[in-house]
Amino acid sequence: RFTSVVFREPNLTTWLSQPASLIWNSGLLSCCDDMSSCCYGFWCCPCLACTVAGSFGENRCLPLCDICSPAALSSFGIPLCVPPAGLSLRVGIRHMYGIKVKSKIDIATSCICVWCNWCQMHRELKIRNRDTSVVIKQPTPAVSK
Repeated sequence: RFTSVVFREPNLTTWLSQPASLIWNSGLLSCCDDMSSCCYGFWCCPCLACTVAGSFGENRCLPLCDICSPAALSSFGIPLCVPPAGLSLRVGIRHMYGIKVKSKIDIATSCICVWCNWCQMHRELKIRNRDTSVVIKQPTPAVSK
């Protein structure tokens, strides 16, 4: 099963084909599948989070909301349990690639295991970006009669 995204430009049509998947390509605790992601997340999780945001096409500073939001909001007496950037990127990746998981699992994953969440998203983007195929086709000229 393939999902197609079509970008139209004046003289060029590009199809980006991705195989649709119902599950994540790696498990939440599958850090040993990709040791570079695991070490990156272990030694510098904020840097990994910024890399994931950039790879997904978002601002690389977005994950800093997860670090700054709880401190800022708690100073006003508002508790924050769910990391907003981690959850939003996880849901965005899941929707982009057609991964069928319930939202409550995303919330639990983002809250309970922050480092594993970022590592799983990093592995998923690495796998998906490696498997991406781009087909470029020149439009056929219109024939007038």
